[in-house]
Amino acid sequence: MSSIDLTERRERVFIVLAGFFLCAMTLLNVVGITRFIQLGPMALAVGVLPYPLTFLCTDLISELYGRRRANFLVWVGFTLNFFILGCLWLGNYLPAVATDTQPPWQVIQLAEDIALPNGNVMSGSVELFQLLFACTSGAVFASMMAYIAAQFCDVHLFHFFKRLTQGRHLWLRNNFSTLTSQMVDSFMVITVTFGATFLAGDITIAAMLVLMGSNYLFKMFVALADTLPFYYFTGRLKRYLEIDNIHVFE
Repeated sequence: MSSIDLTERRERVFIVLAGFFLCAMTLLNVVGITRFIQLGPMALAVGVLPYPLTFLCTDLISELYGRRRANFLVWVGFTLNFFILGCLWLGNYLPAVATDTQPPWQVIQLAEDIALPNGNVMSGSVELFQLLFACTSGAVFASMMAYIAAQFCDVHLFHFFKRLTQGRHLWLRNNFSTLTSQMVDSFMVITVTFGATFLAGDITIAAMLVLMGSNYLFKMFVALADTLPFYYFTGRLKRYLEIDNIHVFE
């Protein structure tokens, strides 16, 4: 295979991994805490479901493309968080259409007062967007802080354990980096998202701890479960991309 074809193959794989990473991160921010689901003993925000995929993607990129590529992707994701937040704020700032031309789903009638994560209370007739904005804008800010801390923690620990084991024991760097970074993410995102609600007395510390524990328990199971896919894709992709244990990208 020519060097041009090989380079194109490597870049295509990077784009696919980056695409899954950014898609999972965006889903987290868009659906966020708009719904909580019961998954066995765990109470989870629906936005958490795709998020563990981001750590598998960064681990694969770290292993195949090196630390600089992984850090670059983390910064791209962080920038997209600002773009999402900007779109939400713009949509909230611009005036809504006239009442007589509003689609039927634009305004909903709340059966009771709702205490939101930002500490505000909504009641009566509200715009669906306003309700979603109040839920997701605070969650995006929280996820930005948790995201940047957890993802850089993941990349740093991955390469730390890789150097420590001299490139051996894939399971060690995959699991230890992900489990630690997921703990950082779970703690920060719940604390920042519901901090105002807690200070207002609308949520107890016990409820916040349940959310933190549920989030981390789910992410821990997924992190342990992705060990086999990580081994499989690492082996297959190293052969497909003709990458040996010495990085060709760094």
